[in-house]
Amino acid sequence: MTSKQRAYLKSLAMALDPIFQVGKASVTPELITAVSEALTARELIKLSVLQNCADAPKSIAEMIAERTHSQVVQVIGKKIVLYKEGKDDKKRIELPQQRG
Repeated sequence: MTSKQRAYLKSLAMALDPIFQVGKASVTPELITAVSEALTARELIKLSVLQNCADAPKSIAEMIAERTHSQVVQVIGKKIVLYKEGKDDKKRIELPQQRG
């Protein structure tokens, strides 16, 4: 993913509300399944890490991205934005093209 594509996804994510909260249990198999389904449906999602979660948001983001085969767009404070390219052409987010 290029920096231009990442910047575009960040701008789209600003309008999103978090649809998942990572709490005391941290990353569970149920959370991974739910996040994976949401990424399939939406491509771009935002998660919130609650105060009672002991793990660092960056490590949580990397772990979820690895297990859902998605990409971390950004981690700001306790907010995580993930992106996974969709298969449905009708609902797909059009990323700026790479040059070259």
